[in-house]
Amino acid sequence: MSVTIYHNPRCSKSRQTLALIRERGLEPEIVEYLQQPPSAAEIKRIIELLGGRARDVIRSGEAAFRELGLGDDSIGDNALIEAIRKHPVLLQRPIVIVGDRARIGRPPESVETILP
Repeated sequence: MSVTIYHNPRCSKSRQTLALIRERGLEPEIVEYLQQPPSAAEIKRIIELLGGRARDVIRSGEAAFRELGLGDDSIGDNALIEAIRKHPVLLQRPIVIVGDRARIGRPPESVETILP
């Protein structure tokens, strides 16, 4: 079964999650999402696999979040997904996908429940 990680190498939690996956003897497909931003369809799929809403995968501490006024709860999922697509720094990290399941690696150990 393939393992994919949406990874930011500058993020310590992302590096720790990648190391945890490799310690299990797995070599994931690494998507450096700041270099290869996901499409709106990919972001929607991630949200579906996580079983949440767009707000669950957005980093509210980023400057772009404040600058774009995304704290307004009336902003819907489609608008948030478009903001993430245009500003991939807003995407939570890391996100690990295994088959039809996904987890945000905060803390890194949270992904263990979906690893083969």
